[in-house]
Amino acid sequence: MSRADVYFSADVETDGPIPGPFSMLSFALVPAGRLLAPVGDGSARFEAPTREQLADAFYAELRPISPNFEAEALAVNGLDREGLIEHGADPGAVMADASEWIVERCEALGGGEPVLVGYPLGFDWSWLRWYFIRFGGESPFGHSRAFDIKTAAALDLGWPVSGSGRARLPAALQPERAHSHHAVDDAVAQAQIFSKLMTRRYSNQDQDRA
Repeated sequence: MSRADVYFSADVETDGPIPGPFSMLSFALVPAGRLLAPVGDGSARFEAPTREQLADAFYAELRPISPNFEAEALAVNGLDREGLIEHGADPGAVMADASEWIVERCEALGGGEPVLVGYPLGFDWSWLRWYFIRFGGESPFGHSRAFDIKTAAALDLGWPVSGSGRARLPAALQPERAHSHHAVDDAVAQAQIFSKLMTRRYSNQDQDRA
């Protein structure tokens, strides 16, 4: 087993509900911390991301892969789809660059397996996995290295998942970065929520052992 997880917060902006018939127009990945497995009788230890690491985002705007789109999705993210048809980056090149960036950041942070985190996870995971496999052959996150922040928040707070949206989080878990539907802003905000949840979880674990 790996001795560490290296977490990456992800946010994607798309022109529709599912990959393939529709396109991912932009995405961002942000380092969100590292969890070291227990050694001997010790406890697992979470290393929160620094401000410098949160500022170290991978961001790309991609050329659409399909003529299909939903106007409602574009109204939310504000991206210029017509401009991306002309000037968006090649998806194959972007996914290769993203995979390399993830591996480099894992090494720079001390080693471990990359794990994708999202709030909620399902939408972003489905798009990124599809794009990584479709244009690169494999995903750096494998088939299951993923963490749903929404579920973790629900468990921490004792709430149902259906009532655990970001807007309902208590002040202690709210991010500093606003939710803007720009992929970098939203990935950073998710990383901040995740870091607060994990820091609280593993600080409490240390107290329980004292």
